Amino acid sequence: MHRERSWKPGVVLGLGLGGFADGIALHQIAQWHNIGSAVLPPTTMAAMKQNMVWDGWFHLATLLLTIVGVYLLLSDARRGRTLPTPRTLTGQLLMGWATFNLVEGIVDHHLIELHHVRDMPVHVPAYDWMFLAVGGVGLMAVGWLLARAPHADPPRRA
Repeated sequence: MHRERSWKPGVVLGLGLGGFADGIALHQIAQWHNIGSAVLPPTTMAAMKQNMVWDGWFHLATLLLTIVGVYLLLSDARRGRTLPTPRTLTGQLLMGWATFNLVEGIVDHHLIELHHVRDMPVHVPAYDWMFLAVGGVGLMAVGWLLARAPHADPPRRA
């Protein structure tokens, strides 16, 4: 019996987890930018506080995406869809992460210039382009290759 394969949950989870990775690595650890740091540079305590609030809303959105992905996966499992293998799920997660990077990079970095990959202490445009190339196109290619690789259904237990 052929069953439809589950793919949407992995991509949605990747969107949420990609947002978390961006926020944790670039906002908090490296402190290269905040959500609005090109609009309101965090050079005063008041500006830093406002940027922290915007980052909090961003993290809430990524949490909601992650929760939606978990419930989509649960729904697919309950409907009997064939769940992805670990390799396929990894590819789907990377594709979701890449989608997040591409949309966020094009919109926030290039179109509305809300922030750049590296706002502080100086804006370096090459970082924005590398983010799209490596974190967007490159990650999408790797994810697509993993997600579409031939895979066998997991063995059934009696």
